[in-house]
Amino acid sequence: MAAAPPVYVYSPEYVALCDSVCKVPKRASMVHSLIEAYSLLDQMKIVKPKAASMEEMASFHTDAYLQHLQKVTTVRLLKGSLSMRQLWEEPPSLQPSACWTASARDEASGFCYLNDAVLGILRLRQKFDRVLYIDLDLHHGDGVEDAFSFTSKVMTVSLHKFSPGFFPGTGDVTDVGLGKGRYYSVNVPIQDGIQDEKYYQICETVLKEVYAAFNPDAVVLQLGADTIAGDPMCSFNMTPEGVGKCLKYVLQWQLATLILGGGGYNLANTARCWTYLTGVILGRTLSSEIPDHEFFTEYGPDYVLEITPSCRPDRNEPQRIQEILKSIKVQIHLSHFNLSSLIHLLVVPMFFSGPTLGYVSIYVTDFYNQVLYPGSNILPQCGSPDGFASALLIALLPLL
Repeated sequence: MAAAPPVYVYSPEYVALCDSVCKVPKRASMVHSLIEAYSLLDQMKIVKPKAASMEEMASFHTDAYLQHLQKVTTVRLLKGSLSMRQLWEEPPSLQPSACWTASARDEASGFCYLNDAVLGILRLRQKFDRVLYIDLDLHHGDGVEDAFSFTSKVMTVSLHKFSPGFFPGTGDVTDVGLGKGRYYSVNVPIQDGIQDEKYYQICETVLKEVYAAFNPDAVVLQLGADTIAGDPMCSFNMTPEGVGKCLKYVLQWQLATLILGGGGYNLANTARCWTYLTGVILGRTLSSEIPDHEFFTEYGPDYVLEITPSCRPDRNEPQRIQEILKSIKVQIHLSHFNLSSLIHLLVVPMFFSGPTLGYVSIYVTDFYNQVLYPGSNILPQCGSPDGFASALLIALLPLL
């Protein structure tokens, strides 16, 4: 039986609404026109979106906030009119003009009034037990992370620029979630100038660990184009080929996958990027020459699909990247062990010195009483629970 074609969410009304966003005027039309010019629509199932109801939006946003939006603006959220059956049986689903992920339950943020990514994940959770959200936008995916920071059923992974004064100012590697969701928020802070090869190595390393530990049933993948060279953000130095390698890595899991757009403020380069990625989804190699279409003149002076990296220096020190990846690996394994493998933990105090807990012996077994960690002496910073947690983390490092 032939695989079902990917679903492409589109209507002229939807594109016109997205075109009205002042930060990216006409961007949605440019993206759709270039996808059409490359004859990619014929290989996808086009699904017309519909306006979300107040009840559907209230599955995440507060009633008071939605009522306020109704009073001050005519903002509407459009979502794919896919039945859940369609999305389960026809991965991936592509909605490049969507993804306004910064908004919170009761406030707007970062040009975002309503968080369609969160609403999409909540719908997926009606069918799938574990949903993985991957955010490859330049900015931290704070809105989605905050929405699910207390649950272990949704794991969020964000690769983003993290620098003083850069919006939204969150997403350090130490931000790992809260409560039952502790260790289920994975943040990869990156500095300016990163290019395709290093970015993909980081992405693959993190996602390999995440997939093995979390074992997702479905994926929501956000592919912002503000990481691409030439974007006015002037930060990362990537090309669509680099993002495409990350996309291919996720698609090879063969899970139900919802693919969203995101940032991208060089309109021509954003259209290039998302058209190229559509080709990746379809397994198509696209011609270098931009086809003639309505927005052809926007792609001068070279009129090609490829984007050349700039000479911006890479500020990501290899040692720092390795430290970040090591910390993330520990975190992901702790999420895997959480309340499942670490059943028996024997801690034997060796001696005390005032309020400070001295050396302790850590002996860990799994629930078959097989020894996971045979024991060693370590010195915590203090006798507090936080000090002990740090000691336990150090003790578990040989396992990871």
